Amino acid sequence: MELREHLREFRNRLIKSAVATLAGMVGGFFLYDPAMQAIQAPLHQIAQDPSRNISINYSAVGSPFDLMVQVSLTIGVILASPVWLYQLWAYILPALHRKEKAYALVFFCSSVLLFLGGVVIAWLCMPAAVIALTMFTPEGGDNFIDAKTYIAFVLRLLLAFGVAFVLPVVLVGLNMMGLIRGRTILKSWRWVVVLVALLAAIAAPGSDVLTMFYLMAPLLILFFLAIGLCLWGDRRRDRRAAAALVDAGVGSDAATPEDQLRTLGR
Repeated sequence: MELREHLREFRNRLIKSAVATLAGMVGGFFLYDPAMQAIQAPLHQIAQDPSRNISINYSAVGSPFDLMVQVSLTIGVILASPVWLYQLWAYILPALHRKEKAYALVFFCSSVLLFLGGVVIAWLCMPAAVIALTMFTPEGGDNFIDAKTYIAFVLRLLLAFGVAFVLPVVLVGLNMMGLIRGRTILKSWRWVVVLVALLAAIAAPGSDVLTMFYLMAPLLILFFLAIGLCLWGDRRRDRRAAAALVDAGVGSDAATPEDQLRTLGR
């Protein structure tokens, strides 16, 4: 397709994703009250300690409505994740070969499950993070937490975990498209660890090291699993390329399929 057609296709996919998110946001308005009760549950747990005084402070008149919109929008993004993840893979699909397209359904299902799994893990980590961070309050001090700051912390945590868990699937997809080889990623494994640590640090609120390690551990496992799948896919494609070159009459003296391809090019 021409560039204009690519942009038009991207616009259509984006509109469909936006419509699905808005529909999920409507459902989020109905789930707002139970969601807020669950979000504030760690604070209520801390408040049960007679020596602790903690509460959420709405510092502006419009803060409750603003927070309702933010929470509902985040719920809409989570509920609509199967739709916008499908639109993402549907946009990439034409760049794949016929056999590779058969794996598109696997990629789509894996992306949805990993995104939702990341959100669930973040939700499970959130109470521990809140309790751990507020424990640093000096004796005799009170915690009057700004509502916007607290809600933004929770929502960012949920979305960051979800998106971070999808990145390894995107890495495998790029490898299948031939844009990156597994050996190249493996040689840069130190940078992979640094990247994972950076993503975890961005997602983890403030200086919460505990939440950072909660995110780093499964992300490292997923990233190295993705590297293993990339290496396995490269090996399969190299064998097919070598067999195709032999059928085309190119000798096998070259050391690697890449060398054989260069030989064929000459």
